Amino acid sequence: MRDAVTTLIKNYDVAGKYFDRNAIDSLASYFATGTARVQAAAAINANAAAIVKQAGSKLFEELPELIRPGGNAYTTRRYAACLRDMDYYLRYATYALVAANMNVLDERVLQGLRETYNSLGVPIGSTVRGIQIMKDIAKEQAAAAGVANTAFVDEPFDYMTRELSEQDV
Repeated sequence: MRDAVTTLIKNYDVAGKYFDRNAIDSLASYFATGTARVQAAAAINANAAAIVKQAGSKLFEELPELIRPGGNAYTTRRYAACLRDMDYYLRYATYALVAANMNVLDERVLQGLRETYNSLGVPIGSTVRGIQIMKDIAKEQAAAAGVANTAFVDEPFDYMTRELSEQDV
């Protein structure tokens, strides 16, 4: 897993270039938000089970057809699998948040996920909605932990929803 620093170094090294003003500004921005990123990740980690439970409840309240007979979260096994997947997305979003790099999401979460869900009949739209709900709750947790500007918390969640959402071909 790479972070913003190692990715930047790799890109400049491959190009055979010295750091320029853009690289220095990018590093300065990363380090300036480092404490807030770790603080937000700690708040999310400490409340992960509650975030997933609350997000699942809200998702099933918004989309009750998911837990009705024939729905994708109908039966205890499917319901548990849905919450397990939400926990998985939250954990990797937290990794990407600290690293300020979305590569881990591509490598560990998104690669082949849409195809797998489509083959299993798992609705992508409700998955995307669940991730969006978790983002809102995670931002609330970060704010409650004293993170003044939680805008950076959006990035990994928005990245996942953008990559999973249906795209025009």
